[in-house]
Amino acid sequence: MIPTYVPGHGLLKDRAVVITAAAGAGIGGAAARRCLEEGARVLISDAHERRLATSLDELTKEFGEDRVAARPCDVTDEAQVQALYAAAVERFGRVDVAINNAGLGGTANLVDMDDDQWTRVLDITLNGTMRCTRAALRHMRGQGAGVIVNNASVIGWRAQKGQSHYAAAKAGVMALTRCAALEAAEFGVRINAVSPSLAMHPHLVKVTSQDLLDELTAREAFGRHAEPWEVANVMVFLASDYSSYMTGEVVSVSSQHP
Repeated sequence: MIPTYVPGHGLLKDRAVVITAAAGAGIGGAAARRCLEEGARVLISDAHERRLATSLDELTKEFGEDRVAARPCDVTDEAQVQALYAAAVERFGRVDVAINNAGLGGTANLVDMDDDQWTRVLDITLNGTMRCTRAALRHMRGQGAGVIVNNASVIGWRAQKGQSHYAAAKAGVMALTRCAALEAAEFGVRINAVSPSLAMHPHLVKVTSQDLLDELTAREAFGRHAEPWEVANVMVFLASDYSSYMTGEVVSVSSQHP
């Protein structure tokens, strides 16, 4: 049974939030909505410009033009990442929270994988998270405060056939989170990550076989997939003052922590 959707409680009131891969019905889109419901001002970003425009229109109608902005960004392009953060500062005056959600999956056995398949997954999922973390830190350091939340995955812990590139990238996101958190603590910035398992949304259904979805669902303690907003709830918790003494942590949003 899916739990009742929890209403906002002002946990991020007036915070300026930047979220990558925030267009559509996945975790990023759910995180944008949850942050807005918690009182934040949000700059959503995505490499898919049409979906981004649609998401901006929907969120603006619901939350108002003064609280929602959008800018396309390909996280593999350093200039676009820099422009994203410059746009956030220009619009909101500062960046209080960065949610680094961009990632790319795929299925291929290593023996058959080519360099382009490996490199693209690593560049978006790991290098993209690094670029966005670095950009956020450069703005937050001068403020002496800020929170970064990265999206990892339980596959960074567990083994699964056909996922060596994605698993390596997500394990890298976990390690990046832990190391960067120690560096950022000296100027008052916290960095944590969520590690979801199976958060169902329409795009995932299109690119994943039903047999695999059934297998992954069967592994879960509740016998069901997570809703994207359930993962977003944990992101909001990590972004809020309720997690003020947490940094360098990877929080499993699943029963599959090793």
